[in-house]
Amino acid sequence: MDLFDSNSAERVNLPRNMIENSMFEEEPDVVDLAKDSNTFPTFPTLDPDEVAYEPRSSRLLVRGLGENDMEDDEEDCESSARLLGMSFMNRSSSHRSNSSPYVRQSPPRSCSRPSARTLVVCVFVLVIVASFTMVLYFLPGCTFSRDGCPKPNKTAPLEPVYPNSTNGELFPWAELRLPHSIRPLSYELTLTPDLDNMTFTGRTVIEMSVLHNTKRIVLHAANLNITKATFKLVDRKAHDVTVLEYKPRQQIAVKFSEELKTGQQCVLTFDYAANLSHTYDGFYNSSYTDKDGIKRVLAATQFEPLSARKAFPCFDEPSFKATFLIRINRKPNYMTLSNMPQVKTTNLTNGLQQDEFERTNVNMSTYLVAFIVANFTPVSSNASGTMVSVYSVPEKKEQTGFALATASKLLQFYNRFFEIEYPLKKLDLVAIPDFLAGAMENWGLITFRETTLLLDNNSSSLEKQVVASVIAHELAHQWFGNLVTMSWWNDLWLNEGFATYMEYMSLQEILPNLDTGNLFLSVRFRVMDKDALNSSHPVSTEVNTPEQVEEMFDSVSYEKGASILLMLNASLPMEQQFKKGIIQYLKTFSGLNTETEDLWNSLTQVEVSTPRKNISEMMSSWTSQKGFPLVTVSRKGDQVTFSQEPFLLTSDNTTKRSRLWTIPITYVNDSCSLAPECRQTFTLNSKTENIKVPESLKWLKLNYKHTGFYIVDYGNHGWNDIIEALSKNISVLTAEDRASLIHTIFALSRLGRVSFEQVIHLLNAMSNESETSPVTEALLQLNNIYRLLDKRQESGLVARMKAYILNHFGSLMKSQTWKEEQSLSKQELRSALVSTACILSEESCVANASFLFKQYKDSHLKIPADLQQAVFTVAAQSEDGWQTLLTWYTATTNDAEKRKMLKGLASTQDTRRIAWILKAGLNGDIIQTQELPLIINTVCNGFAGYLFAWDFIQLNWDRLIEKFPVGSFAIQAIVKSTTSQFSTQAHLDQVQTFFSSLKQRGSQMRSVQEALETIRLNKQWMESNLQAIGKCL
Repeated sequence: MDLFDSNSAERVNLPRNMIENSMFEEEPDVVDLAKDSNTFPTFPTLDPDEVAYEPRSSRLLVRGLGENDMEDDEEDCESSARLLGMSFMNRSSSHRSNSSPYVRQSPPRSCSRPSARTLVVCVFVLVIVASFTMVLYFLPGCTFSRDGCPKPNKTAPLEPVYPNSTNGELFPWAELRLPHSIRPLSYELTLTPDLDNMTFTGRTVIEMSVLHNTKRIVLHAANLNITKATFKLVDRKAHDVTVLEYKPRQQIAVKFSEELKTGQQCVLTFDYAANLSHTYDGFYNSSYTDKDGIKRVLAATQFEPLSARKAFPCFDEPSFKATFLIRINRKPNYMTLSNMPQVKTTNLTNGLQQDEFERTNVNMSTYLVAFIVANFTPVSSNASGTMVSVYSVPEKKEQTGFALATASKLLQFYNRFFEIEYPLKKLDLVAIPDFLAGAMENWGLITFRETTLLLDNNSSSLEKQVVASVIAHELAHQWFGNLVTMSWWNDLWLNEGFATYMEYMSLQEILPNLDTGNLFLSVRFRVMDKDALNSSHPVSTEVNTPEQVEEMFDSVSYEKGASILLMLNASLPMEQQFKKGIIQYLKTFSGLNTETEDLWNSLTQVEVSTPRKNISEMMSSWTSQKGFPLVTVSRKGDQVTFSQEPFLLTSDNTTKRSRLWTIPITYVNDSCSLAPECRQTFTLNSKTENIKVPESLKWLKLNYKHTGFYIVDYGNHGWNDIIEALSKNISVLTAEDRASLIHTIFALSRLGRVSFEQVIHLLNAMSNESETSPVTEALLQLNNIYRLLDKRQESGLVARMKAYILNHFGSLMKSQTWKEEQSLSKQELRSALVSTACILSEESCVANASFLFKQYKDSHLKIPADLQQAVFTVAAQSEDGWQTLLTWYTATTNDAEKRKMLKGLASTQDTRRIAWILKAGLNGDIIQTQELPLIINTVCNGFAGYLFAWDFIQLNWDRLIEKFPVGSFAIQAIVKSTTSQFSTQAHLDQVQTFFSSLKQRGSQMRSVQEALETIRLNKQWMESNLQAIGKCL
């Protein structure tokens, strides 16, 4: 799935996956302790799936505490103590107040009172004896004979604690993950959506195989009213069965009095009814207004990660692959689409028509199933024997040409590159008017936002870059994710990291003019910023709750995954080893599910002429631990010392332990620094290593073109040498390396390793910089500091920072033209420079933007696409301009332009309009709710809006998590947007208090921990550098 859906400047901050799933309740707290080994009950034999329920370290379950986690909560401690018989606690009379009227008077005694020391020793001995007795008494591993000799405990393991179903009967399963006693083989789905009443009915027939003996079948269903269920073994008659439901885990079950036997095949049939979803997941309703002003409705699906269960009962986990045959009953004025080609249409007696689709010729995970009921228009072409079609609403048919041509080229490229033909007969790309994710890779039926698929004939290269990138990402998924699928969501990166990597690599091959290299470089910078936080997570990490599944759809799974693949490819000695390895991986596991180790093994096993690298040994350090290394370089004579440590902005006791990575170091030096042939390599395996270099070398620059996922500190001496070289000749390093230095020095400043003076020293040495990637990175970093100062109301420093930016980049800003520009790289550069100048109210920029807006309004003269955002933002600051933009926004059919207008509207500093646009985005009438994260992000960038937005999400939190589920990328983006520019203790306290109050409604989200950590770091950096900023600027 592609979560990004905006232009390159926005891509890192915008949501890709915003998919709802219901909150799951906690496990019931139950205690069942044996009192006497002689009367301890003998439990029935467990289903093999239940073996996992016996805790590995202890069989004593107290108030639901698991084997690895003991909470400090006072109630749990007290309850546990009480259950273990520790009733002696706090009962000593010596702890009672002597002044209490209830103190019993001691009788006369002739013996002397024991000393305090004697009392302490006695109590201590008694406690030890009592504790030892209880350990023996409760020890579940054995029982004892009268003479004390141990003998084996024949008692079966404790039975798992089952929750209650909705009807009060015990539900026969107690885990989030489904048992593996049953495997689905095929599904037949018949669905009848009613778009007038926004409901649907369905029948699902599931053919299954019994993998081992069991008395139950457990699967998923959510918000489905199951009216009838039948079960039959093959060659036997069907009979009605009772369906049990456990809503907190969205599971249903059927229990049997007799065991199903290994090897048997059986069929479950469900009839059910449900409402079409009003959010953006499951089988949901959508709408749009056509050119005649008539509201049109449609229904579409979005199942990843956990929402197929909202459309039909199913085994809704990636590893339960099966085939699907789908039938949809519809009114004659609609058309339908699904994963496979349509084979026939049948007229039904009720006036409906039934479209039947071919059974899938591949086994698919449920999250890849898709169907649409709408009135769309296609354009089609044949690519390598596959029918490629792009669907849109009829009035946007003319905007599908670029997507069709690009998809056809990419499909042919991937067929050749992977040496595996796309396995389906058709490939549909569908632009849905109301769609939250950027796109979704459903096999054979890829769904998109209109902004990520449709372009008119006047679209800029930047807009084409966005659309091509999303298409490339989703088509790569047809192999990585669809053909070979991760076993569980903990390895989501195998899908998303690979698709992200192939997105950039493929476009560099087939559409080099789109210049995706700069975009990929910027993406790597941004994910490092996130991964430097202690609240980050490993690429492959444990996932145990639905909220954690949602949270896996973040930049670590996508961009860090892609970045470490880039680093691996660059480090392999043979150019083709990486390609051969991933082809072997795809062929070996075609149609199957995999884990990270399977990929590394495939890459390791490739035959190469050079000594073979153990890829698994090298790469496990990059996927199994969060963060990345800081490599420190020091030089003495001809000896260079490299050392590594975690680059971590916030440290705690658990992260202070030494962590090591296997780092493929690359470096260039002053004798040869530009061409790829100049690159020298070695592997840093340990904490510290030395190499020899010619003593005549003046400087070293590590991480050539920033292909490695690490940051380098050169020390004061090393930094001064590099800065001196750049001040003499800025072209001594590639543009990528210069951008890398800028990102690195700001990151080291945030870490406290370099001073802000050194940061300015480097920027001043590059005052004549004119290449896109270094300039855009410098502008981004300086704008971040400007906004922090602005939000703190440091007016004097705000004025100085503004003056520095306009002075440093002033000549470059003034040299930009306001006419059409063909070069994509120059469009990126101009867009960044002009946007910054206009935001800082630079006079000539504001004047030029206002002039272009007036021309557009009066004469419909086109504004160059890369300048539109700056022009619309300037226009929105006036009352007349804002109203004009709103009128255009509601009327235009150009989706890329429409989104820029929306950002312009949200950039207003008029608080009345800020309140209006936030409310409009939430209500979804004039502005679609899918745009609310973008609106909030834009509002927060302005001084007038950031506190409005913070108040808005606090007041409307419950409505927000109805629209976007807890943990989803939409919620992650909203939390980040509204908190990332706070830098005071007062705001830190507010944020902490609010999210703590949410409890199960969001308090435990990783994005909340990230927000709190970011505010603390902002506060710390500001307090440490305010004086330096004033001095340097």
